[in-house]
Parts: sequence; structure tokens; C-alpha cells
Amino acid sequence: MKKILLINDVVGYSHVGMVAMMPILTYLGHPTYNLPTSLVSNTLDYGSFNVLDTTDYMRGVLPVWKKLGFSFDAICTGLMFSEEQALLVSAYCEEQSRQGTTIFVDPIMGDGGRLYNGITRRSVELMRRMVSVADLTFPNYTEACYLTDTPYLPEGMTWQEAREVLSRLRDLGCRSALVTSAKVEGQSCVIGYNHYNGEFFRLDYDEIPVLIHGTGDIFSAVLIGHLLRGEMLKPCTRTAMDVVSRLIDRNRDLDDKKRGIPIEKCLDLL
Repeated sequence: MKKILLINDVVGYSHVGMVAMMPILTYLGHPTYNLPTSLVSNTLDYGSFNVLDTTDYMRGVLPVWKKLGFSFDAICTGLMFSEEQALLVSAYCEEQSRQGTTIFVDPIMGDGGRLYNGITRRSVELMRRMVSVADLTFPNYTEACYLTDTPYLPEGMTWQEAREVLSRLRDLGCRSALVTSAKVEGQSCVIGYNHYNGEFFRLDYDEIPVLIHGTGDIFSAVLIGHLLRGEMLKPCTRTAMDVVSRLIDRNRDLDDKKRGIPIEKCLDLL
């Protein structure tokens, strides 16, 4: 099995981000480690929250790990909270990539056609640098549009437009790319490009009208966990989509959906 480092925020009162990803990756057999970019009291949708930026901690950790000779088979990056973090992490990923580490980048920046609060145009520029070192990046449709300077189309794209978005992501430097939460010719889907065989693909799904936080993190963890078993991108993507669908269906009646899915109770669905 593969050693994985997650670089993302840690949210205290929730099952999102790394809190959601680590049980899944461990269950799939991969030793999983973490480097938090921030400590967050709870998801922002509650209206009140507290955030501790951990840039100083990160700046101190990486030289210690280098001195001790720690290495990872894969790194997955998520939300960056400052310009310094983005530069620090992208430099570390570039260095590790040269040593054979697989780099996954989830460019967390926005949704629904808009950037999240606190995410700026400069943040988008820095995320492009992160994407440039990725073996695989998997933005949602909004994030893909910002990364590639493509107009956001609420009604969705044609298949040709979808292929162009994927090609523009690859122009940033990544090898393979997925775009989640896409809509092509009126159908909700995930679109992708696999650099191993040069295939563009589209995987359709039926939307479940329930919003539960953290499902994107679950998708990422399942996807990465299966890819690191040596499986191909397209079937791994389908597996991750199906797992998320089953989890949403089982947990559609949760009282507090902002808290995310209690993933430890649902590992049987993986």
C-alpha cells in the first residue's frame, strides 16, 4: 500500500476535509499522514467560526521531515490559506515530484460560479502554480472556469466546450484532469482526461437533491485510494461517484448536514 500525505485544513466540528478523508484512505489500506494548513472551529456556514493559520507550523515541519528522511508515495493538497502557504506547498510538491511522488491537487476555491469568501484573484494565480505540478487535478466546474479563464455557463457546456476546459487545465501543466459538478448537454456529469491513454471521457450521474457538506472530500479520498491501488482513472472516478451517491442516499435525513457524513459508520459502503 502507498503512504499518503494530506495537506489541507482540519475542521474541528465536522466530518469534512481531512477528517473525512483519513478514515477512508486508511480503510482502503493506505497509511495516511497530515500537514494542516489551518485549524478551523467548524464549517463556515454556521455563521460564526474561528480559524488558526498554521503557516508557521508548516514552515517548521518540512525541514524536520527532510532531515529525518520522511517521504511519501503520494501527496494530496487542498485549501491554501495564504500566499506563503501556496508557495511553500507548491515548492515542496515540486521537490517531491522529482523524487517520484504522485501529486494530487484539489484546487478548493469556489462553487456555483463564485469564489469562496477570502479567495482572491491572487489566490487563483497561486492555485494555477499548484495545478502545474499535479499528476492529477480535480476541480469542480466553477474552479475549472477560474483556473482556465473560461466563462462560467450556468446552463452547462457542449461536449466540445468540455474538452476545451480539460485541455486548458492540461495547458497549466497537470498530466490528467477531472472536472466535477459539470453539466454537459443538460446532463450532470464528471468529465476527465487520462494522460496514460489520451482519452477524454464523461461519466453521467443523477443528482440527489440533498446538500451534505464534505462529499467532495469523500469523492477525492475514494478516487485517490483506488488510483494508488493501480486502477485506471475512468473506473476509479466511477467508483468514487457511486460511493458518494450511496453515502448521500443513506444519510439524506441527517439533522445537521453542515456537519458532514459520519463516515466511520458508513465504511461498509466503500
